[in-house]
Amino acid sequence: MPQMKRGILFANTSDLPPPSAVQEKLGRFHVPWTRTIFLPLPGLNRRLRVIVPNVALLRGGRRRGPLLVSLACIALVCTVVIMSRGFGGAGWGNSGWNEQWNQDQNREPSTLVFRREELKKIWKWEIESGHFPSSKSIPRQIGLSLPLENPAIPPQQKTSTQSTYYPWHTSRGAGGAVRVAVEEPAGLETIGIGPKRVYLDIQNSPPDVAYPPRPIPGSVADMDIVMKYCDFSKEKYVRDCLEVLRLGGGLDNGQRVRRGSTDDWKYIYVEQPDGASTSPDRSRSDASHDQQAPVQITEPAGADPDLGLIKKKAAEWETDITLPPTLQHHPASTLPTPCDPENPRVYHMFWTGPFTDKPYLAILSFLFTQNTGIHFQDAAHEMSNVCRPQFWMWINPGPAASVPNPNALRDMYNGLKASPWAAPFLHPRFKDVVQFKLWNTTEQLDGIPEIKDEWRALQDALFNSGGHIISVKKKAVSSSNTSDSTSTSSKASDEDDILNRAGSKSSSSYDRLSVILSDMARFVLCHRFGGIYLDADTILLRDWEEMWGWKGAFAYRWSRLPKYNTAVLRMNKGSALGTFLFRTALKNGLDFHPMTVSNYVKDAYLEDLLLRLPDALFDSAWLNTEYYQRDRPPQPYFTEFADFFDTPVVNSAAPQALGFNGFFKGAYSYHFHNFWWKPFDPARNWPDLGPRFIAGEMAAREALEAADAINNSKNLTTEPGSSSPETSDRVDDDKRDLDWSIVLKRTFEAYIRGERPNMYGEWIRW
Repeated sequence: MPQMKRGILFANTSDLPPPSAVQEKLGRFHVPWTRTIFLPLPGLNRRLRVIVPNVALLRGGRRRGPLLVSLACIALVCTVVIMSRGFGGAGWGNSGWNEQWNQDQNREPSTLVFRREELKKIWKWEIESGHFPSSKSIPRQIGLSLPLENPAIPPQQKTSTQSTYYPWHTSRGAGGAVRVAVEEPAGLETIGIGPKRVYLDIQNSPPDVAYPPRPIPGSVADMDIVMKYCDFSKEKYVRDCLEVLRLGGGLDNGQRVRRGSTDDWKYIYVEQPDGASTSPDRSRSDASHDQQAPVQITEPAGADPDLGLIKKKAAEWETDITLPPTLQHHPASTLPTPCDPENPRVYHMFWTGPFTDKPYLAILSFLFTQNTGIHFQDAAHEMSNVCRPQFWMWINPGPAASVPNPNALRDMYNGLKASPWAAPFLHPRFKDVVQFKLWNTTEQLDGIPEIKDEWRALQDALFNSGGHIISVKKKAVSSSNTSDSTSTSSKASDEDDILNRAGSKSSSSYDRLSVILSDMARFVLCHRFGGIYLDADTILLRDWEEMWGWKGAFAYRWSRLPKYNTAVLRMNKGSALGTFLFRTALKNGLDFHPMTVSNYVKDAYLEDLLLRLPDALFDSAWLNTEYYQRDRPPQPYFTEFADFFDTPVVNSAAPQALGFNGFFKGAYSYHFHNFWWKPFDPARNWPDLGPRFIAGEMAAREALEAADAINNSKNLTTEPGSSSPETSDRVDDDKRDLDWSIVLKRTFEAYIRGERPNMYGEWIRW
């Protein structure tokens, strides 16, 4: 019988001889070559079956010894391979040594063009400017010998005493030069000199608990705590992360189920003004020892100052990096105005082609969730202590490779006025919070000091995505030689050509150039103007006040991979990190694909300056769509992104029953990953915003009816233009089980119509 020992199941582990002479002989002559053990998997109610060599065979004589040792080594290697593959299939995938081993085996060519001294300057600038509000250590590879003062974190109870990073130094002996390994120190922690923090218990007092409270102006999210409970690489579930996010953010106000003490889940804080004092909080799990004086260790004699850094092949080192003066970090309560001019609250979004329901819904979600002040008649007076965010929709007027004409700005506004989906946001009520901007690639790149004098050398290869370049110049010449006799017949095919696409009309006619251009545009916009960039397939789900309060840069994790997804990107205006990224991109073909950007910061050991937040915050369904964490999925449970638009029948009662509050509650946004050609609400595929915007609604309905008549997709009972909302809406024409995309669209529209409040219980005021 197998035996249980300390939770591990062993097969025949006893070293005692069998109980009889017969069995002893059988044991001597029929001993199995291998035996099986079962190892418990942490966090899972399963055991891993591992086949290992039978050690008893090693006592079988001299001749067997070498053979059995060899077989044992082979079995051990096979076991390691099987375990690494097994964990990557449906479990955690990239964690611990397995993740690091995979990274080392698949290392890409280096993109680094900065020396160690320049990387030190970048780290110093960002820390001294208050852009590193974290207790994480500075990587040892940066080579700092003394810790830096950090104004964005409070005085801590400890600091490390580390030295400059030298993986080895060279010494000479009788046999010539020999590399001698030097012990690699751990990272260097910063010394907190910033204001004290007070962590908040956010919830309304009864009986006003029907809706959650707005975040306190100037509050900040502690990303160290968020990472503690949400980091996928530390085997944290999206479901658990969302619970921490909604409870710590007060989003479950009035619906909170009693638990034990959840003080450790408080991740939102306010900074106390200078001069205030609080006793050190040693009850938290991250409390540690008292500070110690740092000790500097001198570098080995004759060591190369850039030793250990891998420079990009055939590239010259960047020298004498030029950075602006460092910024000053101040608590929000000490600023003269609610809005920090060094930290503008602007959401950027980039759009090419006809305005559709996709950017329409993104703007509606902004109005439904953010503290814009449209719930006050006089927002400037009522919100004197609040910084109102703005939404800047950047419109690329034509195909990504085209050059705007001189009348592009006028044409853009004419097109917006004529668009049923865009025209509502030109209403004076939204003029302070929603703005449309004209995108001009040449103007924007000329506005980046780091590359304005050099980018034109790459203009023929400007559309670079992950090293794959689409040559615009070559294809443009070939398309211009089309004769007049064939121009009419080829008009449709020309519009579908990759150079002439303006928006993605279907999965087969994807506007790849606009996607590549947007990869670059997000970095340009954030570096020039500051703020947060959002992909147009993003829906905001809660107020981002505390995200604005956190002054560092961030994107989020690419699902199971330790890479960035820049569908959400926060960068500070004119930062040292931005300078690094643009100079590095220039030396790498202006490639801003998120995978390439991941290499930029990884090769330079700057990943902690562009924090890779868990995708649970912005993309909660992604892991489930890639077969991860399906044993404990979040709500709703999507096995593919199409479930948002076509909710499976078995789950189709949830959208109507739960509504907006049941959709990934706790997450800051949802990313539905493209589907540009699929309407949110097929049965009511028009802007349904009430009498104020009835002209746009009727225009959209007439266009749909005309398209239906042409396609013979249904029998018309009325002539185009003769219908009205009162006579044409029938419940029988609607879908019986509403999908999630339908419920969210109709919820946001009901707020604009004045039929319901927003998610915080505030009613729009006209």
